[in-house]
Amino acid sequence: MDSPASDRPEPGNPDVRQKIDTSVPHSARIWNYWLGGKDNFAVDRAAGDQYRQVFPGVVDVARASRQFLVRTITFLAGEAGIRQFLDVGTGLPTANNTHEVAQRIAPDARIVYVDNDPLVLVHARALLVGTPEGRTAYIDANLHDPAAVIAEAGKTLDFQQPIGLILSGVMGHVPDYETARSLTRQLLAPLPSGSYLSLNDGTSLISPEMQKAQDDYNDTGATPYTLRSPDQIAGFFEGLELVEPGVVPCPQWRPDDKVDTPADIDAFGGVGRKP
Repeated sequence: MDSPASDRPEPGNPDVRQKIDTSVPHSARIWNYWLGGKDNFAVDRAAGDQYRQVFPGVVDVARASRQFLVRTITFLAGEAGIRQFLDVGTGLPTANNTHEVAQRIAPDARIVYVDNDPLVLVHARALLVGTPEGRTAYIDANLHDPAAVIAEAGKTLDFQQPIGLILSGVMGHVPDYETARSLTRQLLAPLPSGSYLSLNDGTSLISPEMQKAQDDYNDTGATPYTLRSPDQIAGFFEGLELVEPGVVPCPQWRPDDKVDTPADIDAFGGVGRKP
């Protein structure tokens, strides 16, 4: 977790680089830091270290969330036969991105990444490297505008065929729970029967220290993140058929030999199929 980090984004569109605010921490960059990435700034590393001082287990939460993402995509591309993925709020590229996992199993898989963070935009080209057989696209759009997300995604994905919707650690950025559920429903509505939702988010059920650390982080002026209860996370799957074992701590969702975090952890997630 102490790998070299750069305080300067890679070359890209100057106008985009100018939009990157390095005066306040940013959750995607802190997450990148916790996962051992280099796409973060000193303010992000300071905030990440402060969070970790209050709740050291946050690095396990970050790893568990990422490993959950990999296992759910492996399930969707493999057992479920999904060949299209819509990853909303993807964040910065790290190891085992959605397209890499999916296209290892199904080289013809199509993936659309959605984010509206300028630093992610600078690194978009890294996300756009996929297999010759498939397609990988990045769109600059906002979670709060599902219609725009769907319209842009439709240029790459076929909405007559099942799609895997990925919401990994993103709905906590929508403070109001009913608004977050509404946005999820609006993203799911145009997807055909046989589509899936993979969603995980943070809780404070197991370690109350995580709530204290999150409150401190939210007070920094950064975009706040709301920790929710497991029941609230399960509420995002209303109307869907939950895949076994349901909504559980991320390490307990179909674990494999790559799980290297405690089984009980403050990151809950699940996968649901649209009937």
